[in-house]
Amino acid sequence: MCCELPDVRGRHVVLGVTGGIAVYKSCEIVSRLRKLGVETHVIMTKNAAQFVQPLTFETLSNHPVVTDTFARPETWEVEHIALAKRADVFAIAPATANIMAKMACGIADDMLSTTVLATKAPILLAPAMNTGMWTAAVTQQNVQTLKARGVHFAGPEAGFLACGDTGAGRMSEPETIVRAIVSLLCPKRDFAGLRVLVTAGATRERLDPVRYMTNDSSGKMGFALAEAARNRGAQVTVIAGSTTAPVPDGIDIRRVESTQDLFDAVTTTAPDMDVVIQAAAPADYRFAVTYPQKHKKAHDGHCGGGRCGEKAGAGACRLRGGNGEPAPKRASEAGKQAS
Repeated sequence: MCCELPDVRGRHVVLGVTGGIAVYKSCEIVSRLRKLGVETHVIMTKNAAQFVQPLTFETLSNHPVVTDTFARPETWEVEHIALAKRADVFAIAPATANIMAKMACGIADDMLSTTVLATKAPILLAPAMNTGMWTAAVTQQNVQTLKARGVHFAGPEAGFLACGDTGAGRMSEPETIVRAIVSLLCPKRDFAGLRVLVTAGATRERLDPVRYMTNDSSGKMGFALAEAARNRGAQVTVIAGSTTAPVPDGIDIRRVESTQDLFDAVTTTAPDMDVVIQAAAPADYRFAVTYPQKHKKAHDGHCGGGRCGEKAGAGACRLRGGNGEPAPKRASEAGKQAS
């Protein structure tokens, strides 16, 4: 790994392995964890054992692999309860749509689903499935349910899949998953007690109720910063414009539309904050004239009624900002108030 990781020797990780072609990556996860001194206990579903034999994981982990709820135990313990209690982190990689659906509904019908239901340890899922399965409404609903319960996710990533499709659904690389496990084993809490404000997403400057100017911004960067601050113990507030990235759990999110809205919200909120991080993409201009109803196209080459003052071919409508009337003050000025 490119960066030094904290000392996690002697910690216990239970790794669930479900049936999918990405099982081969799980072997490297176990190998990396063992090199870090982590005691790794593997639970495999019967379908997972069709891809990689339990002997492989037993050799890599130096521990017996559990596959059957009713197998005769090596020690006189209730196996699924013993593993659930032993785990400092419970990870499932790959995590299929099936296991996530079971977890979301509380179904415990095999060793893995029974054990993960019983654990009190932090849970990390590394999803791996076909793009269609990942984007299915029921899968996304299950993901949101699990996130709301505090389950952590690593991936999935987008790329070429084993089925031949290209898109989201590929399991994250072992190094990424191991780092996520280590971060759960040794969470930083150096932001505890701090109030952090993060801006995210794009603002919209409307011409009328159906048309507007904006910037391309998913909000992914702002939400990632907010999530990192939350994980380090901060009380996080996010002021967000238009976003497409999923919203992290455990944060206070406030929605705005225009750059003026963003400026007003930040200047109002910043004085109560210890840290202000600005990752939003505010629009640089706004329309000089706006309309309460849809603005119809004119037939004379001018913006409807000639009120905007410029031909459509020259830029449709006169803008504020630039050489025109100044746009709203930058929200960055508000950050000074947090110091």
